[in-house]
Amino acid sequence: MTVSTRSSGPGRLAVLGLQHVIVMYTGCVTVPLVFGAAAGLDAATVAVLINADLLVSGIVTIIQGAGVGRILGVRMPVMAGAAFTAVTPMILIAGEYGLQAVYGSMLAAGVFGLLAAYPFAKAVRFFPPLVSGVVITVVGLALIGVGVHLIVGGDPKAADHAAPSRLALAAFVVIVILLVARFGRGFLARTGVLLGVLAGTAVAVPFGLVDVSAARTADWIGVSAPFHFGAPRFPAVAVLSMCVVMLVLFAESTADLLAVAELTGRRLTTADMARGLAADGLSGVLGGVMNAFLDTVFAQNVGLVTMTKVRSRHVATVAGCLLLVLGLIPKLGALVAGLPEPVVGAAGLVMFATVATVGIGTLRAVDFDGTHNLLIVAVSIGAGMAPEVAPDLYSRLPEGVGIVLGSPVTSATLVAFGLNLAFNGRGPAHVRRAEPVDVPA
Repeated sequence: MTVSTRSSGPGRLAVLGLQHVIVMYTGCVTVPLVFGAAAGLDAATVAVLINADLLVSGIVTIIQGAGVGRILGVRMPVMAGAAFTAVTPMILIAGEYGLQAVYGSMLAAGVFGLLAAYPFAKAVRFFPPLVSGVVITVVGLALIGVGVHLIVGGDPKAADHAAPSRLALAAFVVIVILLVARFGRGFLARTGVLLGVLAGTAVAVPFGLVDVSAARTADWIGVSAPFHFGAPRFPAVAVLSMCVVMLVLFAESTADLLAVAELTGRRLTTADMARGLAADGLSGVLGGVMNAFLDTVFAQNVGLVTMTKVRSRHVATVAGCLLLVLGLIPKLGALVAGLPEPVVGAAGLVMFATVATVGIGTLRAVDFDGTHNLLIVAVSIGAGMAPEVAPDLYSRLPEGVGIVLGSPVTSATLVAFGLNLAFNGRGPAHVRRAEPVDVPA
């Protein structure tokens, strides 16, 4: 039975909106934490990224729920959050060209997304579950290494590198997440990652592993300055890589928007889909200016809609307002930025592996009998993971080629897209109907 919130008071809307925020919060802030650690940023700078991330996620979520005329927003109960897909390309661009190029290429990809939203909505058949499933799987598998890197520590020469205490703390976080999932009921069962992070941080406090120095000096209210890292730069290779990522995000969001439409009994038109995807593009423009990240529709919250039967877009709009408020509290961002690396890494490990399982679940919709689809999946995943396990694989090729192919996401996307066209043409890649995947938060 569908639960309506039209006649509900503001208190009920606030509680239901908060529930959506809690389910997606850890996944949302994990992206700036992981990127900040990989890019070697200090806690104060990571705090800036976290607040900008929440601010932009709030704005895009409000737009998706409430809509902006006939221009932006799908007007459905969906939540927008920082995409794991963009993390690896951003790290590669930061290492090669610097942070100004990261946000310049993101800004350019956002403009590209706004322009490409309607054509993509018309050409969804070119990104069937065969392609999107491969890409999402590779996203999760590639990011697992980032989580492990945080657990063991970034400096191999440090005294605590891969120390038993770091491994034990990470294991404790994972155990808490598993216990909550196993014995929790209802809403509690969906907060396992959040509770694991809180429990791990509490255990780490007595050992001095929680850095709150940045939080002490941070303001209570404030907005991160636009172009915090300086004037944006637009290296062609970086821009191309981020534009490919934007297309991958479109494929992810399309799958989730279709799932929510089915849950709410709504038939999405091409114009509806285009408005939803354009909101993803807007996140790139806002993220490039405000030092945030590319957003996508969060699969975790699709699962929450399935579980709660609350299918009102007004709840998502309220949740977006809550994210917006959180993004205006720098002290909160600074506090989150001070979390111990093993705790963040352990939570990330679970989240990233969950992303990979979502991709595998998407591939369940593909018919492998009597087709070449199994070979396409195998070659695409192999091409995507090759630069992850051998980072110097393309080191002797021209710099631009290394940036594009060195990203597991872009490699897997290009290969899966090309092979699907070569073997399946313009058809739907022999897809059979499958139920939406319910993702554990």
